[in-house]
Amino acid sequence: RRQRALLWAVLLAAWWAAWGQLRYSVPEEMPKGSFVGDVAKDLGLQLPALKDRDAHVFDTGRTRYFFLDLQNGHLSMMEQVDREEICAAVAKCVLSLEILVKSPMNIYKGEVQILDINDNPPSFPERRSVLEISENTAPGTRFPLERAHDPDIGVNSLQNYECSESSYFTLDVKNGDDGVKYPELILVKSLDREQQTVHNLILTAIDNGKPVKSGSTTIQIIVLDGNDNAPEFTQSVYKVTVREDVAVGSRLLQVTATDRDEGPNAEVKYSFFKIPEKFDKTFRMDPESGEIVITESLNFDEHEFYELVVQARDAGGLSSHSKVLIKVSDVNNYIPEIVIMSVFSPVPEDTPLGTVIAIFSVQDRDSGANGEVQCNISESHPFRLEKSFDSYYRVVTAELLDREEASEYNVTVHAADGGSPALQSSAVLALRVLDVNDNAPVFAEERYSARLAENNAAGALVLRVRATDADAGQNARVRYRLSEGRVRGAPLSSYVSVQAETGALTGDVKVTGPLDYEEGKYYEATVEGKDGGGLTAHAKVHIDIIDVNDHAPTL
Repeated sequence: RRQRALLWAVLLAAWWAAWGQLRYSVPEEMPKGSFVGDVAKDLGLQLPALKDRDAHVFDTGRTRYFFLDLQNGHLSMMEQVDREEICAAVAKCVLSLEILVKSPMNIYKGEVQILDINDNPPSFPERRSVLEISENTAPGTRFPLERAHDPDIGVNSLQNYECSESSYFTLDVKNGDDGVKYPELILVKSLDREQQTVHNLILTAIDNGKPVKSGSTTIQIIVLDGNDNAPEFTQSVYKVTVREDVAVGSRLLQVTATDRDEGPNAEVKYSFFKIPEKFDKTFRMDPESGEIVITESLNFDEHEFYELVVQARDAGGLSSHSKVLIKVSDVNNYIPEIVIMSVFSPVPEDTPLGTVIAIFSVQDRDSGANGEVQCNISESHPFRLEKSFDSYYRVVTAELLDREEASEYNVTVHAADGGSPALQSSAVLALRVLDVNDNAPVFAEERYSARLAENNAAGALVLRVRATDADAGQNARVRYRLSEGRVRGAPLSSYVSVQAETGALTGDVKVTGPLDYEEGKYYEATVEGKDGGGLTAHAKVHIDIIDVNDHAPTL
């Protein structure tokens, strides 16, 4: 037992020393099987240890992008990864993984950053667009243009716009509140429809990758006749904050524009201007009232901010534009998820204090306080909860275990987020305590006595002894034997014996042959009970021989 406890102490120390985190980076689009990192070297583990401890990338149900090659200890790509597909517009694309080893149990957290490569050129939704402008439009008027999209990030993403030369227009690029560059066309010279009815420009979007990539669209500007005044919005920017659980069909806000003209030229129609296709199903604008209505459920985790451009256009073809900034606030709508990663069961009852019994993690897809999770475990158990790192926890022994007091435990893990009201979840760790041979047999009596008439038959039952053992299984199975001794020069076993029938808990003390009162008035022996682990107990057996009238008088 001392050796086993020492071994556990060494393994426990190794567990604490080994706890760590791995960080690697790899460019996207690397082929399957590509090298990511030398896990064996970075964790200080020998290759045989990786195999013996069943090291593997833990499967949490998410898509697996990596595997651990036990032949060389390398972490490698499970499949080719497209950063734009898995991380969309996230600036830093990091994939998490967990490497689980056993004997002793341990988990290593790893992060692999997927580096962007310039594999996507900027592109416009349409190769050709039409813009109608009245010849009465004043120089300095701005016209928002449809922006290009580049799924890459950093220098590989869209960096600037260029426009073909024109004596009537110039290009200005603005940075939006969402960090996106928005191209706007500025009229620098009065238009004259009688001189030129159509102007054609080429708008080019450029990134700064190596090599540089670009995409273009043609803008056809049609000059309209008459109508002196364009509609004017009451605000240049409309802002609104809405909860993500707002009901579909709810009114979001209303934009308003006025036109100083009269008659048909003062009739204003509202619409979204070049709304991205992915937002087209989310919002609807009433062309008459300017009301914006939600037509699809919002999701904070997918989009927490929208920047839309709205247009007011009169019957004469003049238009103006304004921005609508929509901020989505998070609602506590995700229950914390408890992922049990490994459970050490059955647990030997002589397990040292501080031994890791289980490892689990918690995840909450909400943000802010709604995504902050606190964990605890049910009380009245000899275990305690420790936080490892990030959202990882371990359950360790806080008290010495005793199988004879409790052979199993159902430890409930509780997780609650910081929302109001808080959402909660729970999971049960079913732990079984493994018996250790820490209890010797105990006889029901210290001394057993019996009386037996002489001249008995061989094999006659004299008495029964019984010893019980609080352990379980083989450790509780008791075998009986008489201690060796001699009676009047003959072995004790030639007079009495003890044996237990199969499955019986008692030992039967029997005589091996007829006993003669005249040879011995009593017999004494020590019976031993030994369990499956080698622990013993002893009791005394005393047999009095009763005389019978088996001798005639002699002269």
